[in-house]
Amino acid sequence: MPTSPKFRPRRAGALVAAAASVALLAGCASAGADDGGYVPLAEATDAAGFPVTVDNCGTEVTFESAPERVVTIKSSTLELLLALGLEDRIVGAAFTDGPVPDEVADAAAGIETLSDKVPSQEATLAAEPDLVFAGWESNLTAEGAGDRATLEQLGVRTYVAPAACKAEGYMPDPLTFDGVFADFEEAGEIFGATDAAADLVAEQRAALEAIEPNDDGLTALWYSSGDDQPFVGAGIGAPQMIMEAAGLANVAADVHDTWTSLSWEAVVDADPDVIVLVDAAWNTAESKIERLESNPATAAMPAVQQGRYVVVDFPATEAGVRNVDAVASIVEQLEGV
Repeated sequence: MPTSPKFRPRRAGALVAAAASVALLAGCASAGADDGGYVPLAEATDAAGFPVTVDNCGTEVTFESAPERVVTIKSSTLELLLALGLEDRIVGAAFTDGPVPDEVADAAAGIETLSDKVPSQEATLAAEPDLVFAGWESNLTAEGAGDRATLEQLGVRTYVAPAACKAEGYMPDPLTFDGVFADFEEAGEIFGATDAAADLVAEQRAALEAIEPNDDGLTALWYSSGDDQPFVGAGIGAPQMIMEAAGLANVAADVHDTWTSLSWEAVVDADPDVIVLVDAAWNTAESKIERLESNPATAAMPAVQQGRYVVVDFPATEAGVRNVDAVASIVEQLEGV
């Protein structure tokens, strides 16, 4: 069926901003878990800022100096380093979720793409990194870029975006903008870019504070993917954080998880005022609208009949430098629904 004439997708704004040779690139670090819980800031142990030790998803990682050769996995990690002005440190990027924002396109132009998906350990080591900066813990397995212990033995540090940690005491519960900004600051400590991180946080805080949330009391469903069952934003992750800041009440907020699957019957019963559609190259907003409008149950929902949709680009749906822009974009789009 054709999409509603009220559907006017807008993109979120730009951001406010082999093994032997690898082993020579970094010193050894101690490994081990600490039960102290999620640590938002790095621990710098001397006036120069190094060594820096972080408890990262339960793995202790020590940086004797700032990483110089970094492989990034996922858009969230690539775009954070670009926002910090560290593109010259990136020796390879993998598993990106789409093009980088226009403002950093020139900086990213010379960065080699190692893989469209999670790179193999062989491809990762061929780039001779001293750090693998992963967007998800699952990126660092023997079947992926390499498990953390093995890479450490080869002299390659590993670091996972803290917002993506899943273990109890490490997973943000809930994710907040303060936590996201703290992760930027921790990256600044690790990369010896504390001033750039402070500037980024200040800029994003100011932009967030300048947003006036929608005050119409609207409920919303965050629809990410799924045909037989929709995969939606739940109550403690980035979708909840973004919707709340935009003034939307998440119909799945009572599910204590970052994401969850719902039945279409539950979606119809919730009857959201607005549907937030995640737009990805492999699962577009347009395809979701077609699904909603072709399903007899959801086609009868007022939000579908009246085309009350807003669109968020996939890279903005995970904790990172695009989240504030996503809030601003949703607020703007709500003016037209």
